[in-house]
Amino acid sequence: MSTVPHRLFFLGVGGIGMSALARYFLHRGHVVAGYDRTPSPLTHTLEQEGIHVQYVEDPEAMPADFREAGEHDVLLVRTPAVPLDSPLLHHWMQRGARTIKRSELLGTITQERRTLAVAGTHGKTTVSCMLAHLLRVGGVPCNAFLGGIAANYGTNLLLDEDAIVNVVEADEYDRSFLHLHPSEAIITSVDPDHLDIYHTPEAMTDAYDTFADLCSGQVLVHESAASHFQGREQVSVYGTTSRLPIRSENIRIVDGTYRFDLVLDQDRLDDLELGMPGRHNVWNASAASAMALNVGVSQEKLREGLRSFAGVYRRFQVHVKGPKAVYVDDYAHHPVELAAAIGSARELYPGRRITGVFQPHLFSRTRDLAEGFAKTLAGLDRLVLLPIYPAREEPLPGIDAQWLLDQVPLKDKLLITRDEVPAWVDAQAPDVLLTLGAGDIDRLVPDLTRIMQRHAS
Repeated sequence: MSTVPHRLFFLGVGGIGMSALARYFLHRGHVVAGYDRTPSPLTHTLEQEGIHVQYVEDPEAMPADFREAGEHDVLLVRTPAVPLDSPLLHHWMQRGARTIKRSELLGTITQERRTLAVAGTHGKTTVSCMLAHLLRVGGVPCNAFLGGIAANYGTNLLLDEDAIVNVVEADEYDRSFLHLHPSEAIITSVDPDHLDIYHTPEAMTDAYDTFADLCSGQVLVHESAASHFQGREQVSVYGTTSRLPIRSENIRIVDGTYRFDLVLDQDRLDDLELGMPGRHNVWNASAASAMALNVGVSQEKLREGLRSFAGVYRRFQVHVKGPKAVYVDDYAHHPVELAAAIGSARELYPGRRITGVFQPHLFSRTRDLAEGFAKTLAGLDRLVLLPIYPAREEPLPGIDAQWLLDQVPLKDKLLITRDEVPAWVDAQAPDVLLTLGAGDIDRLVPDLTRIMQRHAS
């Protein structure tokens, strides 16, 4: 990749997508450094691998070779999550360094080889991790840039020196996925989200239309989004409805695992076993399986890959499982995702009392989707709501967790801070506990796992 300078500096290097790119270019022999606001397990991993990470926005904290490099010798890669008034961003712009977004850099990588892109409001991380795993098990060498930590590999970046294909998670935020050059794609859903960027649901679906136009080959679309892509020859629809060209049938739970039959046009694969829990993940598996078979994975290896897929960190991840206590952590931060997580818990643990601890993510999302959040969270037996995680946003007048809590038609509900959760869980000893959200609620997982394990025993 001759157009990329030898040195790259990543603003927001601790992000899941940014860190994968940083590690990729380090592997390619580039010198890589970056900034992130707070230390995390991911930034610690980057440091252990040889990437300099600073946690202050002071140009003097950069490595000497970056401070002394010429303006054409460094590429600055930024994420939209970093504000435009960042001192480091201003420093590099004043020096005249080339500055690009993360999505643009990923787009250059997708030009190198055949790229399978996975897009959608929900499910894209699971499907991309699953697809990469199926290709690996099936003997198809690939590189994979993932939006989560694949449990089978403990990483968000898979590399193969003999790679003939890329698997890429295509993020719709900030229209990032329009910088990609996909050969084929999967679109899991187009439910409204990121309305702070798109403003209207129609503008968001228009962006997905443009994304589909970028694909030179097959596009697999979930049936919930099929109406937006009618009349396109390259589109195939998957789901559970009879007569769909790609569909999952006879979905059932056997000994705590999901089994299903997969129909692909005239072919049929019976009694497939999925290693990851959740009925919605059967739909995800249908899409990943169809794409994997199309790329060259055999039916025998497909069965093996589905059975051995261990899931994704924070995607319906079961930490404690017992007759007295169950603890599941999930990244769900959209009403549809919450409904899938709560529904899966109901199906896997029938008759048990489900407590959900939910941390809303973004003031704008909470405002725009409040009605959906209120309806979905009422599906819990007990709701513990945390303050809204602001991420990149400033507070919005009148939009807070209490405002949302008042709209949830549930008697057993309360509002507490994140730091109060462990003591509350220890005192209440919930039967089935779900932690839900995309902010920093994941920092509670180790403590809650220990507490719930103690109650389970």
